[in-house]
Amino acid sequence: MIVIERVDVFPRIGLVCRPLGGHSVVKRQSDSFVVRRARRVVLPNGRIADVPIVTRQTSNGEINRELTTLKRAFSLAIQAGKLITKPHIPLLQEDNVRTGFFEPEQYLSVIAHLPTHLRPVITFAYVTGWRIPSEVLRLEWRQIDFAAGEVRLNPRQTKNREGRVFPFTPELRSLFEAQREMTLKLVPTRGITPWVFHRLGRRITKFPKSWRDACVAAGCPGRIPHDLRRTAVRNLVRAGVPESVAMKLTGHKTRSVFERYNIVSDGDLRDAVTKLAARSGTFFATGTKVGQPTVIGATVARPMARFIEEKLEAPPGFEPGVDVLQISSGSASC
Repeated sequence: MIVIERVDVFPRIGLVCRPLGGHSVVKRQSDSFVVRRARRVVLPNGRIADVPIVTRQTSNGEINRELTTLKRAFSLAIQAGKLITKPHIPLLQEDNVRTGFFEPEQYLSVIAHLPTHLRPVITFAYVTGWRIPSEVLRLEWRQIDFAAGEVRLNPRQTKNREGRVFPFTPELRSLFEAQREMTLKLVPTRGITPWVFHRLGRRITKFPKSWRDACVAAGCPGRIPHDLRRTAVRNLVRAGVPESVAMKLTGHKTRSVFERYNIVSDGDLRDAVTKLAARSGTFFATGTKVGQPTVIGATVARPMARFIEEKLEAPPGFEPGVDVLQISSGSASC
């Protein structure tokens, strides 16, 4: 590969994007330097190409989002009759398997170190798996139905634009009743508060510092609130809830969550091995004795261990392809 010259492609991006109102795209490229510079090279087949020079580490997911936008632009151009074809734009492989989740003792420890007004928020997110910024913190009392025993989300509040219902668990009912009692006490001084989760009548919007400090004090630094969503999915699966039902409760549209969230912990693996050991122990420790016939359905089969001990030979007239074996003379028949 022969390098001909260095090419600054940033003016090209501005020339193409600015007339289309793409000032944010231009600024994004300027900030990241993902494709700002390139080498013009001659490939082995003689073709000239511009090879990008990546000047800072950028995740594959970040690059793919930009490439997806570019692919969409070509598609819209074809729909508008501006183009008749579009180039193939391959995407990079993304490593988006997420493994963060809370064990029960970790969750309880974090709750204990949080301010009082944040504990109901985290408890609700731990049980339901709903998204905290857009779904949990925006809950209003008109969405809580105490008579029916359920909490509802409007389609406009969810990421996938589909409504959602989560029936009360005993823990959720106690939580909502406590929140209602606390909210009613504020009516004389703060007026009517529409928000379920609030601090002295004002809606809670974010709490990064309180969350970070609580996780550090609980001995699990680096955890994020979205780990509660993964934990809720895993808890539902562990409880034997079918995947389709778990997806309806938490608001996942496809089952890829079960692969992407990697809902397996060391405890899950230990439980699996324990079950395997128990089954193997039953088979080897309490199974049939060597040489004792074992009844299978309506037939009687000789255990494999006895066949190993005895000499097997083909009967007279045995031909290849005939799956028949006969115990040598002197052996007891089954």
